[in-house]
Amino acid sequence: MSHPKLKLYVAPGSCTRVPTIALEEIGVPFETELVRLAQKQHKSPEFLAVNPKGKVPVLVIDNYALSENVAILTWLNRTYPEANLLPETKDDLASVQQIADLAFFSGTLHPFVTRIAKPDIFVTDAQKADMVREAAVSALNPYMALINQRLSDQPWWYGETWSICDGYFFWIWWRLHSAGYDGSQYTNLASFEKRILRRPAVIRALEREEQNLRILAEERKRNR
Repeated sequence: MSHPKLKLYVAPGSCTRVPTIALEEIGVPFETELVRLAQKQHKSPEFLAVNPKGKVPVLVIDNYALSENVAILTWLNRTYPEANLLPETKDDLASVQQIADLAFFSGTLHPFVTRIAKPDIFVTDAQKADMVREAAVSALNPYMALINQRLSDQPWWYGETWSICDGYFFWIWWRLHSAGYDGSQYTNLASFEKRILRRPAVIRALEREEQNLRILAEERKRNR
């Protein structure tokens, strides 16, 4: 069986970790292209020719560029059903609910993560940045409590079966921690993190990130 040529544009620490995990779970060959966000490479003419939105991730499938995690993950699930990125569904409504779950991570939780991790994107005044962050934390907390409750009696988002929804939430949970978010009260989420860090595909995805971080560190050293 022939597979399309796949290239994923990535940036360490960003939500490009999610499709990287998905591709590692699938196990097909794929290439990653490092995008240097600090140098605003995502706004360069070369990158904008790939994705005019100026954002990562972008998955180039042969010569077709697909952006947005919900779309990328949905396409990967439909193209490689044997990888079980999402549980098999019996009807259209259940299938659409899976898209709704992906959209929940992408459209509801992710914006809060951005406001907590990088409030200065939205305001220039430091005091107002603190207000943005505090408001985002307050708005996010009920959702985190909801997910903590969901994982109280099951290991994964869909019960006993791992899915890419777990990969998406893993990135959100990690990004919040790296931004100083206090989630210590959500003990089920801490257990979830320990479980997912043992998955081989997650380990390989993190190794790819570490390799790109080393590349960026070497570049900074040379440019001093």
